[in-house]
Amino acid sequence: MSEHAPSNADAAADGQVESDGTVHETDVVLDPADEPLSVEGLLDDLDRVTTERDAYLDDARRVAADFANFRRQTEKRNVDLVEQANARLVENLLPTLDACEAALRHGAKDVEPVLAALLGVLEREGLVRLAPEGQGFDPAAHEAVLHEPADDANEGPVVTDVLRTGYSLNGRIVRPALVKVRG
Repeated sequence: MSEHAPSNADAAADGQVESDGTVHETDVVLDPADEPLSVEGLLDDLDRVTTERDAYLDDARRVAADFANFRRQTEKRNVDLVEQANARLVENLLPTLDACEAALRHGAKDVEPVLAALLGVLEREGLVRLAPEGQGFDPAAHEAVLHEPADDANEGPVVTDVLRTGYSLNGRIVRPALVKVRG
């Protein structure tokens, strides 16, 4: 066998031997150690590999940043969905709260523990009752349905009576309070 031709074992490891044992000379790859190495060639290879490494590193950082952004957006979307579901539940329970309050106004004291328990659970979830009597009128949280003139011309609009309780959930108005306003 010639000194440049690999053995059948070497050729087989490189996949260069056919099933009948024939080795193809044109498929033989010379060992890179056989080629003379130049400093310029090595520096070019180093530059190429460094550039390639930097590109992969940039890609990895970009993918990591994209994934972090995706994770934050997904978490925010999940929180928003839970808040929307809670708001829908509270909105569906508002007629029940109104009925309990009406029953209390008519003297049905047996309803008071049920209303207190229901409000306790909802308040732990972020529900706040809007009872603005005596406070300044806020059009974002109150809906004026009755108006009376002010005694003092310098006085701004003030809520004098709450006709229907309003509610906010986690800082967002679920239902404005129906109020009587003076001013």
